[in-house]
Amino acid sequence: MAMIRALQLLADREVALRDIDPPPPPGPGEAQIRIRSVGLNHIDVWGFRGMAFAKRIYPLSVGAEAAGEIVAIGDGVTNVAPGDRVVPFSALTCGTCKPCRQGRDNLCENVAGVRGFHVDGFAQDLTNHPARLLVKIPDAVSTHDAACVPVAYATVEHMLFDNARLEPGEWVLVHAGGSGIGSIAIRIAKSIGCTVITTVGSEAKAAKARALGADHVINYREDRFEGVVRKLTGKKGVDVVFEHTGADTWNGSLLSMKRGGRLVTCGATSGPSASLNLMQLFQQQYRIIGSFGAPLSALGRALDRIATGVQPVIDTVYGLDDFRAGVDRLEKRDVFGKILVDL
Repeated sequence: MAMIRALQLLADREVALRDIDPPPPPGPGEAQIRIRSVGLNHIDVWGFRGMAFAKRIYPLSVGAEAAGEIVAIGDGVTNVAPGDRVVPFSALTCGTCKPCRQGRDNLCENVAGVRGFHVDGFAQDLTNHPARLLVKIPDAVSTHDAACVPVAYATVEHMLFDNARLEPGEWVLVHAGGSGIGSIAIRIAKSIGCTVITTVGSEAKAAKARALGADHVINYREDRFEGVVRKLTGKKGVDVVFEHTGADTWNGSLLSMKRGGRLVTCGATSGPSASLNLMQLFQQQYRIIGSFGAPLSALGRALDRIATGVQPVIDTVYGLDDFRAGVDRLEKRDVFGKILVDL
């Protein structure tokens, strides 16, 4: 049987393109997917650094976010068929615990790991995956756009609507507007009629953020963003802060919120530790919400939103041989939008 290609992590920060045995035919409840495109995220950067928060066995195929097409199905599979284009939910949830039964899959009590992070990921030509964790791609959505959904776009969908309860007409501060999730957040918020303020680290990114529709763009290297936000909002502050940068922006984010404002956070790329003034928290009646990943339902909602024209921003599409170059750019924050890798 012909070998397949796989991009594998051999040790921390050591990646190689290798030939491996193909997966076996899909078992009961499984589908076999031919992977067409993989999206890169900071979770890949963490994985390369060895920050997996769990033991793992090398070599490990990388890639937590992907899109592909079904080539075979196992017994009992009825939700997908060969030829269907799909995106896989990367967390191997149990499907039976209370959160899973309630549709809160990202709170699964028995998750077996995240693909590409704890167990083999999607950066290989063929892979088997539980069929119940697959979502069909609408005809109106390209494979490249779909490859941005399982981690990035769905995370934003979950943050803005399930958690922050963003409503049309509200003011929202989006940090790191040039990032994969920041650029998506700008587009989604503008699509429902919000006023968007975003922070970026260069004038080149500022121009691109304005082109996306951001109403106000702040270069955080030149101005204290919280001061600009207070001025723009007549000292009231914003309704929602979309936070994912961590320690460097935390206190400024709190100062940027109006009374009763909501801060939703899914990341800490500038550091995981920050202080919190408890009197400020309760006097201003802030709501601070942690958000990790997304439920399976958010993938379907994200794909439907893309089908209406609210597309992710794609910076660059690399070939499989250039995977590491994409990760290096993520580490340096030399990116505006998503980086994809085609297989």
